Amino acid sequence: MAVGSFSAGLSGLSANQTYLSVIGNNLANINTIGYKSSAVSFADLVSQTVGGMSMNPMQVGLGTVTSSISPVFSQGPIESTRESTNVAIQGSGFFIVNNGEGSAYTRAGNFSFNADGELVTPDGWRVQGYTGRDPVTGDIITTGMPGDIIVPPGVLRAPEATTNVRTLINLDRDALVTGDVNFTTPIKIYDAVGAAHVVTVSFEKTAPGAWTYTATVPEADVNGGTGEFQLATGTLSFDGTGRLTAPTADITFTAPPTWANGAVGTNITWDITPPPTDSPSITSYASASGTSSIMQNGAEAGEISSLSVDAEGRIIAMFGAGQTVAVGQIALANFNNPKGLVKLGANRYGESQAGGIPNIGTAGTGGRGTLMGSSIEQSNVDIATEFTQMILAQRGYQANSRTITVSDELLVETLQMKR
Repeated sequence: MAVGSFSAGLSGLSANQTYLSVIGNNLANINTIGYKSSAVSFADLVSQTVGGMSMNPMQVGLGTVTSSISPVFSQGPIESTRESTNVAIQGSGFFIVNNGEGSAYTRAGNFSFNADGELVTPDGWRVQGYTGRDPVTGDIITTGMPGDIIVPPGVLRAPEATTNVRTLINLDRDALVTGDVNFTTPIKIYDAVGAAHVVTVSFEKTAPGAWTYTATVPEADVNGGTGEFQLATGTLSFDGTGRLTAPTADITFTAPPTWANGAVGTNITWDITPPPTDSPSITSYASASGTSSIMQNGAEAGEISSLSVDAEGRIIAMFGAGQTVAVGQIALANFNNPKGLVKLGANRYGESQAGGIPNIGTAGTGGRGTLMGSSIEQSNVDIATEFTQMILAQRGYQANSRTITVSDELLVETLQMKR
């Protein structure tokens, strides 16, 4: 049996040497961004059955073998940086990167823009996401397959004409019927070339629960004249609880065919009939008339001055005088078995049959984690754990080397029996 103990000891040496190699690699990557440490597990080799009178099987093991080396996808510590394009994943999921020949996946979010305005990794792989925008809502379209994210920082962003406005207004229930305007509110809008205009909406109380409205812009903005150019007029009715009952549809501000500066006129929808779950946009309560909020979807032309990434992965660009707009959204991928992915080096993983099919979408949906801008995820290697495992691997190696030494001494004694 001395020969069997030789092979068992040798298998133990090999297994613990592999163990030490994995520990060494973990410690080498203790400062690697997004690195996930690996864990080693062992299994015994097939056992040899020996004879005997026992009612239970009499077996002698033939050693051990490394059964698995798997990455540990626990959350690494998040470190704040001063780079707006750095992104960290809080939770599960991977960034998708592409080099033109295929896609890979990574947890390292130390991204930046290259000379062409593409969001890339340090070694030039292009980060994948969504950049198409809905022409009506302006939201990023996140259906379909993701593509390269291109946001040239110095490019002048085209203006957007205002097509929708919403106001939160209260008209005083106790206002007097005077035959004159009781309240006015200005609304800033933008035309097709990004020039600003002010729409003045005037309200006149005509009876209890009844008002008229008139929306105008200066004639100077339309044809260079004097006076006011009317965009819309009509009546408003409120019930006994102060809620708007008429009109029951949104109001359209009919813009002139062209403005005085030559910009094409664009009709504007005044959103006064929100869904039942939303707050009423116009009310008539026994409180002073006032406008608490004005929202509109237009914007002037502007050069992007800074970028940030929100929790859902939207890349928010700031331009002009505090104007912001989403110019892209980073995509994430999740796998049923991320431990089955293949390590490709350079902080990247590749698909495999064991890992499953990537589930691609946006952050915060489908089991994918959220994102933190201006941050990176550090390595999840725990130095105390690794040093402890190193001691265990060292002692295991020493014990198995001792087994081989003792087996050798037994063979020597056996060979000397002839003398």
